[in-house]
Amino acid sequence: MERKVHVIPFQVHEQAEKVNEIPKGVEMIQAPKFWNQTKGKGITVAILDTGCDMTHPDLKERIVGGINFTNDDGGKNNVYNDYNGHGTHVAGTIAATQNNNGVVGVAPEANLLIIKVLDKNGSGQYEWIINGINYAIEQKADIISMSLGGPEDLPELHEAIQKAVTHNIVVICAAGNQGDGVDSTDEFDFPGCYNEVISVGAIDLERHSSNFSNSNNEVDLVGPGEKILSTYLNGKYATLSGTSMATPHVAGAMALIKVLVNTSFERKLTERELYAQLIKRTVPLGNSPKLEGNGLVYLNVMDELSEIFNQQFVAKLLSI
Repeated sequence: MERKVHVIPFQVHEQAEKVNEIPKGVEMIQAPKFWNQTKGKGITVAILDTGCDMTHPDLKERIVGGINFTNDDGGKNNVYNDYNGHGTHVAGTIAATQNNNGVVGVAPEANLLIIKVLDKNGSGQYEWIINGINYAIEQKADIISMSLGGPEDLPELHEAIQKAVTHNIVVICAAGNQGDGVDSTDEFDFPGCYNEVISVGAIDLERHSSNFSNSNNEVDLVGPGEKILSTYLNGKYATLSGTSMATPHVAGAMALIKVLVNTSFERKLTERELYAQLIKRTVPLGNSPKLEGNGLVYLNVMDELSEIFNQQFVAKLLSI
């Protein structure tokens, strides 16, 4: 299994030493309005990526463990530092805590399990990804987030994902960045186009579909993926673009949703039930389903619909 998987290509726009804000993507999906109900406490998100800046002030309190399957650091499995930046950025969008100054993620009380399956160059072997998925299963993760992909449909990778889903782990993957902005053409990246995963496309901060975002019939929804501010190497911050950046918005959203609905139903929902609860919290943007699936993840949509219904009901009563 020497064939390669890579980070979904991404663009670095700028870096900063200090920031103090809620990133626009986190606000766009209405996460702050969800925090009075939950911030994701008790949910573990396994991030299969390039590792993480373990000492970043906005992340170190959220990391509960990890492992390295790559050849970095001599292959030591207990050293999962990030030398690329991609994994650290993903981690921040999911669960940064805004320690003093900094940024805050979608689910700032969720736990992060760092599974390093891509090396400092952002490249990895399929075997590493499969090992990472199996490790997430062993550690009883709630969610797997993968902003990575490759051109090959490898049966062993597909089987590992299917195994995770049977363990009620929600697997969320980037759709890929080979898009041409035309919905009539299909672009496929694996594992993002497997039916069992939640495939995430990208939009910009004005809610326009990103030209680079893959289009195909397996795209489930979209998240903010252009000029996304999050944590970066050496305790810094950076603004990046790609479906890699959209994916952790959905992973963080799922962490919040899982806490809320498990509490509401007084039981643990299945992976399919959790998927349905996520899709209930989307809004269509008017693009082809091949580009946006069910639309933009929008956590507050249920409350807003309830408010509209109540207003209409009251108005109807007053008119009687």
